[in-house]
Formats: sequence, structure tokens, C-alpha cells
Amino acid sequence: MDLREKRKWDHLKYSLELSSGPLSTGFSDLYLVHQALGTANLDSVDTGLVLFGKKIRFPLIINAMTGGARGLEVFNKRLAIAARECGIPLAVGSQTAAIKNPDTRKSFEIVRKMNPQGLVFANLSALIPYQQAREAVEMIEADALQLHLNLPQELAMPEGDRDFSKLEENIYELKEKIQVPLIIKEVGFGLSRETVLKLRKMGINYVDVSGAGGTNFVAIERVRSQGLGNEDLLTWGIPTAVSLIETLSTAGEMIVFASGGIKKPSDILKSLVLGAKAVGMAAPLLEVIYENEEKVLIDYLEDLFKQVKELMLLIGTSELKQLKKCPIIITGFVREWLEARGINIQSYAYTRE
Repeated sequence: MDLREKRKWDHLKYSLELSSGPLSTGFSDLYLVHQALGTANLDSVDTGLVLFGKKIRFPLIINAMTGGARGLEVFNKRLAIAARECGIPLAVGSQTAAIKNPDTRKSFEIVRKMNPQGLVFANLSALIPYQQAREAVEMIEADALQLHLNLPQELAMPEGDRDFSKLEENIYELKEKIQVPLIIKEVGFGLSRETVLKLRKMGINYVDVSGAGGTNFVAIERVRSQGLGNEDLLTWGIPTAVSLIETLSTAGEMIVFASGGIKKPSDILKSLVLGAKAVGMAAPLLEVIYENEEKVLIDYLEDLFKQVKELMLLIGTSELKQLKKCPIIITGFVREWLEARGINIQSYAYTRE
């Protein structure tokens, strides 16, 4: 097993063993407003939408987790089957290892094999050259490509990248050349208004905020390096709720996905009410399939969908397109941050047109 394969197994192991945080996602500072007069039948609640030209049942993405080492195909197989049966998108983990070592390609190829008609996202570092990006897309016949930004993680890895001087230039080149939509995605440190504005000017149409409060890849890298490195990186990043609102405040017509420590039905609904197109989950789903067959994950997801629909009824809506009109109260640290950044949050507190 080479270094990249070992790292993939380490990431899987420590993402399950280590707790989230230490930063909070910020969702506990957000409150949905109860509407006592019911307006629909639970069975009539519609959570379907079209994304990248394909119809999905629910605005949830099984987000990038694993692959890139021999033996990991069992987990991607379970995830792919669950995505197929539940009618939702699936993003694979970073495919760089499979590009460097063809012996590990099947850990990714299994996803398309198990889910031939589904919505599947490739995943690579935003520093990757075009030829390798094209190879990753072709490897799984991807419908879109996630380019991940992970500067703190790279700095925490002894073997990580140190030169980011060509990052923006490379993203622009990939945007111009690659034949599928690009999703610029953080990995647990969040997107700021300034970053989103730069991406918008570059013509990027899709971003995933992936804020702080969930899996902490700096903590994982510190365990791998036996506690070496910059300790301040452990608490670095923008909480997911803050990052989502910052991003939406300057996104314009961009499509915004929310991820980063999202675990509960209320986290999903709050993200959608704020304006996210869909929500990504990773670690909670990985915990389910690590020692269980895909049937357990399918049941978990179906129950999650049902709970979100129940909450939709309680805020007075039965359709996704109505969610952005629903009021949501922003309090505490999240409110203080956003007010300090000059973002108007008062309008969120009222029914919006």
C-alpha cells in the first residue's frame, strides 16, 4: 500500500473516530418559525427537483467521502446503491490517488457501475491539471466535477501542497476547458464573501460552502502526524451557517450548496430556507454504512426525508420553491458575525416575497 492509499484509509478511520468541530456549525443560532395552521397533507409534500439536467427525489447530496485505495470500493458500492434507490446525487472522494495508481480506479468506477443513470460528481483538488481532471470525469462518467479547496488541510499535511499561487488561474482554465459543470467546494473551512465574489467574476456557477463544524481534516492530519503542525489550524474556518449566508449575500445567480457538519433534519431545512439549492452530508452516512449493508442506509435516508417533510409542514409549506419565503430568525454568534460583516439579516425574519 503506497502513501496515498494509506492516507485514504487513515482519513476514513479518523473521520469515524474523531468528534466534529471544535467550531460549531452555527445552526443552533437559527430558528424556524412555527406556523400553526396546516396547509397540506404530508403525503403531498414535494421535495423533487431537477439538478444538472436530472430529476432527483430530494435535495440531498451524498457528499465526497471515500475511494482511492484497494478495499474502499465496498463503501462506495453501498453509497452508490443507496443513492440509486433513494434517487439522490452522490459525489466520490478525491480521485487523485486513482489517477496516480490505476490499481485503485475500481474503488471509484464501482459508483457508476452500481448507479448507471444517477447523478454522480467527480472530485479533485482545484490544483489538478486539466488532463487529470478530464480523466477523473471520464473514470466515472461524471455529470459534474467538484473541485475542492482545502488550504488548511494541505498545510497540516507534511506531504501536502504549499504553492497556491496558480490556484485561481487553474480554476479558470478548468472552467474553460472541462466539458461538465464545475462545483467549487470547500472541505470544512467555509467560503467567504470575498472568495465567492472572485469565483463569480471567474464565471463559476456552482459552489458548495462546506463550512466549519463537521469533520475536521486538520484534526485528522494532526493525528496522522502525531500532533505536529500549527495548532491554530484546528479552530480555523467559517461556521457553515455563517458561510452559507455570506455566500448567498454575494452569489447573485450562482447555485449554492450547503454542507459541513449537517446532521439533523432541521439543519437541512434551515439551509434550504436560507437559500441553498441542496444540502450535502458525509460523515453521518459514512457511520451508517461502515459496518452495515446499503439497506440500512436506505432506511436511514428515507426516514430523514420523511422528517424534513414533517418540518416543512410545520413552517407552512409543501414545496421546495416556497421555502425561501419562510421566515428564519438569526441569533447569537451568527448574528454578531453577519452584522459585523455588514450583511442585512433582518429580512430573513419575515415572510419573504
